[in-house]
This record gives sequence, C-alpha cells and structure tokens, in this order.
Amino acid sequence: MSTASDRAPLLSVEALRVGFGPARSRLWAVDDVDLTIQPGESVGLVGESGCGKTTLGRSIMRLVPAQAGRIRFDGQDVRALSGAALRAYRKHVQMVFQDPYGSLNARIPVGQAIEEVLQVHRIGTRQQRQERVADLFQAVGLDPGYRRRYPHEFSGGQRQRIGLARALAVAPQLVIADEPVSALDVSVQVQILNLMKDLQRQMKLAYLFVAHDLAVVRYLCDRIYVMYLGKIVESGPPDLLFSAPRHPYTQALLAAVPDVDKGLRQKRSASTEPALKGDVGGREPPIGGCRFEPRCPLAQARCRSEAPVLEEHEAGHHAACHFARS
Repeated sequence: MSTASDRAPLLSVEALRVGFGPARSRLWAVDDVDLTIQPGESVGLVGESGCGKTTLGRSIMRLVPAQAGRIRFDGQDVRALSGAALRAYRKHVQMVFQDPYGSLNARIPVGQAIEEVLQVHRIGTRQQRQERVADLFQAVGLDPGYRRRYPHEFSGGQRQRIGLARALAVAPQLVIADEPVSALDVSVQVQILNLMKDLQRQMKLAYLFVAHDLAVVRYLCDRIYVMYLGKIVESGPPDLLFSAPRHPYTQALLAAVPDVDKGLRQKRSASTEPALKGDVGGREPPIGGCRFEPRCPLAQARCRSEAPVLEEHEAGHHAACHFARS
C-alpha cells in the first residue's frame, strides 16, 4: 500500500456541505467536511448507514450538488466544472457502486455496458474498444468470453468485478468505491479486496473506499475517516485507530466488527467498550452541541451545548470529542 506524503493531494475536500430540502429546514448530509487523498493512496470512509458517506462520494463525483465548500482535484476547482471539462474530470475519477446488479443495464451485455464508457469519452475505434473490454475482463479475473453475457448470468462477486472493470475502462487516477463488498459473502469479499489491492499496484490508483465495516477498510486503506451524521469525528492511520481509538463512536464501531487480527471470519468474543445506544435515526442531536450526544455513553452537560472540534492528538490522528482519551 502507498502512504501519504508531503506532496500536494490528488483530491482535496474543504469545508464541504451537501444538504437536501428547503433552505429553512435543510438536512445537512455532509456538514463542513475536510478530506484529502494523495496520489496512489487508499483512504477509507466509515460509519453506519445514514451518516452521509455515500452522499460525500457522490458529491465528489458531481452526482449531487454541494451548497458550500471546495472540491479540488489535481489543482482544479471541481465545483466550477461544466460541459467538456466536467466530462474530462469524470475520466480521471470513476465510481464503483454498492449494488453490483442495479448499476448494470439488465437489457444489454456487460461488455457493451463497459464499451459505452469508452464511447462517451471518445476513446478508440470500435475494434480498439472491444479489445480494451477483453483486456479489462482479464484484468479483473473474468473470462473475456463472458462479455457477451447479461448481468443476471453472473454472481454478485462477478458483477462487482464487472463494476470494477467499467470503472477502470478510462484509466482513472481515483476510484470511489461505495460499499463494494457489503453485499458479498466473506470469502468473496476477500477476493474482491485482494483484486483491488493488485489493481492499485498495477495501475497506480488512489481509492476512496466507503464502508461501514472498519475491519474491511483496515485491510485495504492507508488512512481512515470516521463519519457520523455528516461530520468527521475521527481520522488517522489504521494502526492508531484500532489500537487507541479516541472517539466513543469509533470505539463502538470497533466493538461491533470482526477481529481482523484473527481474520475476517472471527467475531470478537467480548468487548470492554461501552454499548452504543439507539441508532442514527434516533433522538435529534442538540442544536450547537455534539451530534453524537444522544447515543454517547460518556455524554455530559457540556456535550449538549458545545460542539467538539476535530483536534490532533498524535501525528496524523484527529478526534472530535471533549473526552478523547489518551
């Protein structure tokens, strides 16, 4: 795996806000988020369903509009792009969607679905495009002859490989993978994760890997951002996040996932972490206070009136909690 460096980031997200609904009662799915990805780096974005992870990924792709903040890719202001410039940006940034079946057109062969991407970006002749599709099938571990089959003829793992092939068709620099293994069996998850690692090395890819499972992102990623109700609550390298999590939400997530030190198939037998109350859609967080307060086992009066700031505790390890422990 690659590591972050002092170079200018490939992707930089600054104070990004993405909301839905009328201005007076807008729901902020992404609220003042900062995030960076270096060339060739794998960055994980984790949290429960409904915390804003997918919305953040889609806003980076310009599939949903942002109301405030900046998205810069290789020095370009992404929010200002339109027309041919936006199409060129999407050649460099591609997405693998969570549902490997729903993201494919059931009425056309999968090879044609991939070839369409090349057509949109005006790449090659028809013969060259077909050869490129065959090469992509080989790259993701599928028989090139399968490109004439339809989506329903493939398993979930095979369809996700096809989704990867489609994302890689235009040789992007960054792939946003939205829960790409969450619907797959554990054995198939490992196959897809290993494939993504191999492709990253071969093609010098950067990943934004969106997931709800910290064990999965630890296996693949160089850095991890933990998101709750639109806010980044903790970030850092996997070793620090796993050995010394500072935010109670991160601690609860870790207590609920497989123990990756013993393998993805084994659950933690016991946990000393405090239990997490309720769910993301439970009691509304206090206005001006910590968004995690309604569910936090450490919450005190201060948490209802004062929002914690994301602060650095060790090199590269940040947490937003009044009681972030050492």
